[in-house]
Amino acid sequence: MIELEVYAKGLRHGDSILQLRNQMDVIPRVRYKIDSNHDLVYFEIDDPQEVSLSQLDEVFTGIGLQPRFVGQIPESMRLTDQTTRIL
Repeated sequence: MIELEVYAKGLRHGDSILQLRNQMDVIPRVRYKIDSNHDLVYFEIDDPQEVSLSQLDEVFTGIGLQPRFVGQIPESMRLTDQTTRIL
């Protein structure tokens, strides 16, 4: 299992949380918890081969948010060598 944390500025404003929940219905293999006080989403992924970072990125960008993956991205989920760590 892999745990992943995503910061999405503006998540708590408007109906972004409802839209995020609707988008997450498309990826049923991922469990998530929303911390609306801090614009964070915590993900638990049993099999990282089934879900890619680009899929998770599309969930956020589809509702007008820019995701920032917090911490080290698991090697099995990296997109390519173009992935850079956010400082």
